Amino acid sequence: MKTICLYFQVHQPWRLKTYRFFNMGKDHNYLDDLTNRAIMQKVARQCYLPMNALLLKLIKENKGKFRCSFSLTGTVVEQFKAYAPEVLNSFKALAETGCVEFLAETYSHSLSSLASKEDFTEQVKLHTAMIKKEFGLKPTAFRNTELIYSDEIGAQVAEMGFKVMLAEGAKHVLGWKSPDFVYTNAIDQKLRLLLRNYKLSDDIAFRFSNQGWSEYPLTADKYASWLAGETGEIINLFMDYETFGEHQKANTGILDFVKALPAAILKNGDMEFETVTKAAEKHQPISVLHCPHVMSWADEERDVTAWLGNELQNEAFSKLYALKDKVKALKNKDFDYVWNFMQTSDHFYYMATKWLSDGDVHSYFNPYGSSYEAFINYMNVLSDFEIEVEKALEAKQSRKKVKTA
Repeated sequence: MKTICLYFQVHQPWRLKTYRFFNMGKDHNYLDDLTNRAIMQKVARQCYLPMNALLLKLIKENKGKFRCSFSLTGTVVEQFKAYAPEVLNSFKALAETGCVEFLAETYSHSLSSLASKEDFTEQVKLHTAMIKKEFGLKPTAFRNTELIYSDEIGAQVAEMGFKVMLAEGAKHVLGWKSPDFVYTNAIDQKLRLLLRNYKLSDDIAFRFSNQGWSEYPLTADKYASWLAGETGEIINLFMDYETFGEHQKANTGILDFVKALPAAILKNGDMEFETVTKAAEKHQPISVLHCPHVMSWADEERDVTAWLGNELQNEAFSKLYALKDKVKALKNKDFDYVWNFMQTSDHFYYMATKWLSDGDVHSYFNPYGSSYEAFINYMNVLSDFEIEVEKALEAKQSRKKVKTA
């Protein structure tokens, strides 16, 4: 029996408003509320609500044989609560079926695994607490931001108590091996790894509506035949949830494709759907995966240069994490809130200067006119935040002196 593991990433960043040098010291509201609301409500209307309703219907129609997994970032859940509470309710309805698994990740969709073990652990604790609060579930599987993975990061995830982790089935790591099997972490072999089959995932996520593609149009029966033709034990189809209705619009037929897919896969009885943890339990690992250098699911290189590949990004990243101890010392929810949304990886992605083969992808997601504009805006906000942190620390020290006097 071949296992099909469907996993969807659900994320929206808190977008920063245009914040100029002259705003510093006067304006401490950093978010573009109008844009955040508009984007969330648009994506809710085009993707989240119709897809959640469709998946709920498919689970019921297939009597639990259709299963899938999600991870929802803390920032997207905050936006559900602020702008589209009906979306959060629809995810809760999926959780109640018992056929949907919710994975842990970093709360803010952050790059904390590249900063320090302590930062990484704190972000994951925040996220697992949020999942427990909203869905009553304790995650047993982990998905790092942008599938960022290395032997060391995997070992840290195992130390946190997770049994399974997702990673990219990158050619430069796998070599001749197939992503269609379960692997283990090289340092802690108790951690099982599910690797994304990027070709089959991207056939849906990127090529589905491409009329110049030799396989266009992609039907559920054709796709199911490709899955059946794979020689491995488990096929991991990991993609952004916004693929369905947002990146691939409803008029491309993407929702009809999803509607027809379970029947096409289940009809012969030789393939099954399973959630991440159950899929990893069903199949024995065939090998250790050696990944000494950090990889991700981004771009052709499958590395982290989309976020930390130039001087602008590295300067912003260093300045942000230099504030960590000071923010922590304040123990103030308002400062923690800003600290969290400033960590979101999207801010660094907007500063990317990779305009070669991956240019179209980077420009699609970038609300700024240039990487330099993104950098200046972010640094203006960060500089004002730093000033406010210093002021708050001074005030705290003054209060302490008064008390001890």
